[in-house]
Amino acid sequence: MTKTRLKQLPDLALPPGRRVYFASDFHLGAPDAASSAERERKIVRWLDQIAPDAAAVYLVGDIFDFWFEYKHAIPRGFVRLQGKLAELTDAGIPVSFFTGNHDMWMFDYFTKELNIPILREPVSQRIGPQLFHIGHGDGLGPKDHTYKVLKQIFASPVAQWLFARLHPNFGIGLANAWSRRSRIQNAVADEQYFGDDEWLLVYCRELEQRHHHDYYVFGHRHLPLDVPVGPGSRYLNLGEWVNYCSYAVYDGHDLALRHFEQR
Repeated sequence: MTKTRLKQLPDLALPPGRRVYFASDFHLGAPDAASSAERERKIVRWLDQIAPDAAAVYLVGDIFDFWFEYKHAIPRGFVRLQGKLAELTDAGIPVSFFTGNHDMWMFDYFTKELNIPILREPVSQRIGPQLFHIGHGDGLGPKDHTYKVLKQIFASPVAQWLFARLHPNFGIGLANAWSRRSRIQNAVADEQYFGDDEWLLVYCRELEQRHHHDYYVFGHRHLPLDVPVGPGSRYLNLGEWVNYCSYAVYDGHDLALRHFEQR
């Protein structure tokens, strides 16, 4: 692991009776408009349920199956989610958005319109008395070398400028077709647990040797996981909302996985 400086966010105090919520991999837009709209309504119901005691909400990447912000256009749809997020931030509940491999082309729309900061790399943050390391998880750990190269290309200003030259009708349609090849629709493959070879677990254990964290929180893997990293340290993967509807909640003492309206 490259010994880069960890990005540290300001400490977040956790008042008594308040909780912090984490969710990722909604993949809104996939696999079709009807099922995506049903999932979006479920997510809004979840946000309604957690709002009364939420101290903060972290959306940890791949919220959209594809997203690109043109200067004067954004992908059609998802207005219920955006409206609910605006309601939360207007009420003083901070929401943070981590980009994932499907929505890395977020720019300043959410920040300007919804008061939601966009985070592109994993961060460390003390929440209440404990230290968290949070990120989407794509491109971390060993393997996946092809994707790591592609991520550098897609993250480059040149690639973003070139894509922005495409008309939105063509560009967004093309990207949606590509995104629908996502492994989110291949749940059987994602249900395999690789034990000590889980690449995000390898990343966590290597980082833990240099910097202790109480919790490592990631998405991307699509499989809800709660795995020991070392003494007093755990890795939780948030799963996804196409099959599991899973999320994590922190009460100031413990971080636990939960499921919402799971069938």
